[in-house]
Amino acid sequence: MNESPFFNRHPHYLRPDPSRVIVRAFRPAIEPRDYNPIDASRANHIVERVMALNGAEAESVLASVLDNFADPQRNLLEIFEQRAEEMEEVFANHATFSPTQRSLIGAYFLHEYSFEAAALFNPSIVPHPDQSAVEPGSLRFILSLRAVGEGHISSLTFRRGTISAEGDISIEPPVRLACLPRICRRVGDNVNLAFASDSNLSQRVIFPVTEAQANGIEDARFVAFKDHGRTIYYATYTAYSGRAIRSELIETRDFASFRLVPLKGAAAVNKGMALFPRKIDGRYAMIARYDNEGLHLIYSDDLLEWSLGTPLLRPEYPWEFVQIGNCGSPIELDEGWLLFTHGVGPIRRYSIGAVLLDKHDPSRVIGRASVPLVQPEKSQREGYVPNVVYSCGAMKFGSRIVLPYAISDTFSTIATVRIDKLLEIIQAIP
Repeated sequence: MNESPFFNRHPHYLRPDPSRVIVRAFRPAIEPRDYNPIDASRANHIVERVMALNGAEAESVLASVLDNFADPQRNLLEIFEQRAEEMEEVFANHATFSPTQRSLIGAYFLHEYSFEAAALFNPSIVPHPDQSAVEPGSLRFILSLRAVGEGHISSLTFRRGTISAEGDISIEPPVRLACLPRICRRVGDNVNLAFASDSNLSQRVIFPVTEAQANGIEDARFVAFKDHGRTIYYATYTAYSGRAIRSELIETRDFASFRLVPLKGAAAVNKGMALFPRKIDGRYAMIARYDNEGLHLIYSDDLLEWSLGTPLLRPEYPWEFVQIGNCGSPIELDEGWLLFTHGVGPIRRYSIGAVLLDKHDPSRVIGRASVPLVQPEKSQREGYVPNVVYSCGAMKFGSRIVLPYAISDTFSTIATVRIDKLLEIIQAIP
């Protein structure tokens, strides 16, 4: 990255931490994949072996598990009980489990998973819905990040931070032991999730829950959407099954309860969709890339069905000759819609650029940066995926843009950009 006077990179480095774990379901299956059918025979063999332990042996094994894994921040016995209940439909007829047997059986169908062991990247940022007790002129925000663990499985995690009136940024350290939400309702691939109200934001991890998401919930682009005086937080993301991708949508008002639904239509079969923060002429609007090369403007009447739209941007400069995409939702300025982009150049080098769209007709590009704003630094070029800088969403704060971005698909950092200087760089198009 070549820094310039208008670009201030802050000394925050959000790195993957293998010690951060969730306790998630273990599914004995014929093939070692989470979403293959459970091998009922193997599951019942485990139950039979537990039932064959005498009372003292069972107590000793359970005590050893609790001693090794217990922590005041999570109730393992409650988790064991819930997992045993979930598995009940797989078990053959059996004698009534004792409380110890039931806890132990639940433990055998769980495992710890280090969800961010490999990478913590592709962040987006929105204002926090709760601004209570924030210093005047400051803003509390939420960062969403893509976490990658064993098997390249991606999940969604969060951080909370504050930016002061002077532009100083602080980010709260995460809680080590994370938690998964409760599935409140599920109809096909439409899923409602809820975390415990007393959980810390950084503990909350949205892990794949459907077969379409089996290998990852990737690159969530959050936006604070304004509609009739209300703020709803939406995020488009890529669901990856291990074989196919599709775009899906998250909806939340408080970052404790979430609704996940698939998007439909010809434009939703690819990745990288980004929602405008309000309706345009009474319709939802999105920036999308469905041809694997350029960006398009698409509209929807119901938020879920997205047809093909109007070509908006094609690769033009050498640093984006392979393809371009968006780096999150457009940001509304007095001068127009500011859209951060990513361009892919030689040796698949990813850089971040910017364009300005007409405020009343966003199909009109009125300004475009001919050079990247952020590029991979030589000193930080290597990582999980080398030669990449990437963001999933920035935020306006006063006269600045707050831009979190990832480096080499490994860790994330954050910068602030002066809007006036940025607009000078975005060249006007006649």
